[in-house]
Amino acid sequence: MKRIAAVLCFVLLTALVPAAAFGAYPEKPIHVVNYVGPGGLMDVTSRKFVSIASKYTDATFVVENKEGAGGLIGMRAVLEQPADGYTVFAATTSNIAKVLTSMHNKQESDEFIWGFEWIALLMRDPECLIAAKDSPLNSWESVHKDAVDKKGGQLWTGPAAGGNDHLMAMKVWDKAGVDGKWIPYSTGPEAMMALLSGQGAVYVGNPADIGGREGFNIIAVARPERLEQFPDAPTFKELGIAGLDDEVMWRGFAMKKGSPEEAMAWWEELLKKVASDPDWREFLEKDGIDVTDYGRTEFNAQVKKDIEDFEHYLRKFGLIK
Repeated sequence: MKRIAAVLCFVLLTALVPAAAFGAYPEKPIHVVNYVGPGGLMDVTSRKFVSIASKYTDATFVVENKEGAGGLIGMRAVLEQPADGYTVFAATTSNIAKVLTSMHNKQESDEFIWGFEWIALLMRDPECLIAAKDSPLNSWESVHKDAVDKKGGQLWTGPAAGGNDHLMAMKVWDKAGVDGKWIPYSTGPEAMMALLSGQGAVYVGNPADIGGREGFNIIAVARPERLEQFPDAPTFKELGIAGLDDEVMWRGFAMKKGSPEEAMAWWEELLKKVASDPDWREFLEKDGIDVTDYGRTEFNAQVKKDIEDFEHYLRKFGLIK
């Protein structure tokens, strides 16, 4: 009878004590997988995030780099791990585009993209067109006239083929009624140096790309209003080009589908705390990046929108069937 009473007492206490007291997430180190090498934009961003996050959690983060294939290697590495919430993928918009251009069919790409739970969208970095200051093509008007004259022979540069910046180029050509050729480079800095040496007319990227670099000029930014940090950079709307007011490179975190609800909710809550942190906001806003705290609902909506948008332009320009 004493044993029965002891068991009943334990069961009752278990029901009354919060679940967190018996080992709430996280109980062990969380691995954050980057698809870029050390020093890459998402690598810097994820390391800054976990540094700021240490103010609000005692969790241990281990940032790893698994670069290659435009993010497919890193994505696959995460998908091969258990769905326990302890391996997180540091993702960007370009990963979605890369999956769509690399997989053999829509079913395969859907399985790859939706093999993830998109849990925390950190920021939205506006796309922009960048020109060399000393080039005669240092404004949208001069670039547009040259594109018309060259009838599809104008060269645009950026990092990788089929990524978000390449898609942005296609959108601009479509909306502006011109055409061009995309010249991909291994990295953004390489593409920007090519621009300075006259090997292209336009570099497609983000405002932060010209931070600390001389000789560049933002000639158009995909945003409803001008950026406070770059007041001389006109919006596409100001230039008479409609439909390019909200083109961004987002960055965020994803987990393998089926991960515990507790883990995903924990990340959403952590994001809200970090998004309000003044050091985090300063880190992003100095480069014209919009800080966000999108959880699963908004992040999934963003990914769905991107897939529809990307598939339309990738088909139109012959990159996928």
